[in-house]
Amino acid sequence: MSTILLIDDDYAVRLSLRMLLEDEGFTVVEAENGEEGIAKYRDNPTDLVITDLFMPKKEGIETITDLKAAFPDARIVAISGGGKHIPGGFLVFARQMGALHTFEKPIDPETFLQTIHQLLNGAPAAT
Repeated sequence: MSTILLIDDDYAVRLSLRMLLEDEGFTVVEAENGEEGIAKYRDNPTDLVITDLFMPKKEGIETITDLKAAFPDARIVAISGGGKHIPGGFLVFARQMGALHTFEKPIDPETFLQTIHQLLNGAPAAT
């Protein structure tokens, strides 16, 4: 089964998403921020990266940009619960920077897992 790098500074979010993904048979590697996430990806690239956008040390947009610059084939999903007051939101910008799909928190587990499976099987995720 595939390995997924999950980057989020919120322990509760990481825990719930890790449990959801592991219940589906995925191996999950966790990171608390973009700096740590990029270092872990550099050491051992994963099949998919899921990153939050608002984090300390290195926020999500910068994480996406840096990963795509160093690893153009990196497959990235962006998640966020912030920035809702901004027209179009940061999730739209994350797509423009290279995220294949985005999710607004709270995340619907069924839709999330369906999208993750689609992305890992090479199919484009529904928008």
